[in-house]
Amino acid sequence: MGFLLYSKNGQMILAVLAFLAILVILLLIARAADHLRGRKQTFAMAAVFGGPALLLLAVGLIYPAVRTIWMSFMDKRSDSFVALDNYAYLFQDGFQAFGNTLLWVVLVPLGSTVIGLVYSVLIDGSRFEKVAKSLLFLPMAISFVGAGIIWKFMYEYRGSAQEQIGLLNSIITGIGLEPVRFLQDSPLNTLFLIFVMVWIQAGFAMVVLSAAIKAVPSDIVEAARLDGASASQLFFQITIPSIRPSLVVVLTTICIATLKVFDITQTMTGAEFGTQVLANEMYDWSFTYGNNGIGSAMAVVIFVLVIPLVVYNVRQMNKNKAVR
Repeated sequence: MGFLLYSKNGQMILAVLAFLAILVILLLIARAADHLRGRKQTFAMAAVFGGPALLLLAVGLIYPAVRTIWMSFMDKRSDSFVALDNYAYLFQDGFQAFGNTLLWVVLVPLGSTVIGLVYSVLIDGSRFEKVAKSLLFLPMAISFVGAGIIWKFMYEYRGSAQEQIGLLNSIITGIGLEPVRFLQDSPLNTLFLIFVMVWIQAGFAMVVLSAAIKAVPSDIVEAARLDGASASQLFFQITIPSIRPSLVVVLTTICIATLKVFDITQTMTGAEFGTQVLANEMYDWSFTYGNNGIGSAMAVVIFVLVIPLVVYNVRQMNKNKAVR
């Protein structure tokens, strides 16, 4: 029995046996449900089909979340209670990471949505609409790590006496200017990193908003044109109000993705030169410095920041359903 409890192979055997036991119990419940009627049968079938999903949700999501919250109030080894000391760090030494994250959350959703919206309007109904959409959507097929590596080569900097291998600095030095330290000089380097995220997410915004624009009733547009509405009036008074639900979905979805940004900063700058965000700080404190307390506190802060966005998104979706 000791072998099963303390060895990896033994723990795996116990896990398999537990899975088989749960499976047998579910099959027995399903078989017994055939002889039940009314609410009892409904409850039994819900247990069979919903039970495994709820169990996995509890083990894979709820338990880790509760444990992370508990660890955020403990010291670095989770041995003693330190109250809010770990959270106090965020408003002292971790202020730059928090400020950078806020800058990302403001600029990335706005930039991506504006580019996607303007692009959708300009190419709507054009001859090369499909090709144009494909070009903007292509970055969505690239992982954040892949995009970071691509743009790291684009931004690559070498001394003025050396040959430039970065595309942008090659162009800059080719016209007689000094090479630019795109990724090393703060705070502009954060803006150059944000551009990479905008480059990726603009395709998502374009796809959603383009579909919403095509769903705008044509009779409303034609009526506005007959009344003498200009192109700008059509855009701001007809198109924007009509696609507002889609705009909300795009903005909130990109906000949530931006709050969790990690790959781009880690790949391009190693979260150095003043470019660190909360996710990078969480990773460093948890796995590089071995401080589970501060790392967990940062994870909880990211989680808390995401909740209002999710709640707002759900409320807007419910309002839209009620209107329909």
